Amino acid sequence: MTDLSAQTIVITGASDGIGAAASRQLATGGARLILVGRSPQKTKAVADSIGAEYHIADYTRLDDVRRLASELQSNCERIDVLANNAGGMFSGPVTTADGFEKTFQVNHLASFLLTFLLKDLLVSSHASVINTSSIAARMYGNLDIDDLNTWHGFTANRAYGNAKLANILFTKGLHERFHESGLSAVAFHPGVVATNFAANSDNYMQQIYHSVLRRFLSTPDQGGARLRHFIAGQPGETWQSGEYYISPRRIGRTNPMASDSNIIREHWQRSCAMLGIE
Repeated sequence: MTDLSAQTIVITGASDGIGAAASRQLATGGARLILVGRSPQKTKAVADSIGAEYHIADYTRLDDVRRLASELQSNCERIDVLANNAGGMFSGPVTTADGFEKTFQVNHLASFLLTFLLKDLLVSSHASVINTSSIAARMYGNLDIDDLNTWHGFTANRAYGNAKLANILFTKGLHERFHESGLSAVAFHPGVVATNFAANSDNYMQQIYHSVLRRFLSTPDQGGARLRHFIAGQPGETWQSGEYYISPRRIGRTNPMASDSNIIREHWQRSCAMLGIE
């Protein structure tokens, strides 16, 4: 495992669930931890409990993401790890103030934008980008490249599956573009974890995650340990850049579209076009 004592680690989605659990597990390693969450109260509580810094950003508002990137650039001389862990499943389709479908924006576009805005700092730091994906990419992903928002044929599962597939496509795109310059990227499945996941969804996942069935799911600490594994690991040794892991040490099968280089590049280009970046 990497010596974390001189590292700066940014974790999004850190106010609850596996993000909060991983942050607590990393707190004794001596790293500079910077937590990002949507809820000011919950994010502050987690950060204060472990002596970490924190920022507030609501991923349904991309101006929040732009402000977050500016704050991080101002406050950080380097970023060694960016863990893009924010996300969720939502009923819909719901249009955000930015004009995108909420599931796609919160799970993919916001993380894509944050990483893109920080890319020069990440590359110069030889950083690792850790993207929390899901087996939902394989189970439910059915991507229409001309409808990345999943406006048509929307179901909460399909939209979430497409967004989690987007995380894997993004990981592979980062590797393709920036690995030779020193940046590494990986996507992983955190397990089926008893968190607040799907609390704002009206499909059967809400019943699984918020009923007596929770007792059969992994704990947030177990899911957080998976995230911590990739944050604290050494690219090229502990994990391989550009890959999707189904468990901490096992590269997993996922949606076949994630192996299509044309889809990887087209998805990247269309994400950029949506965000007005190049």
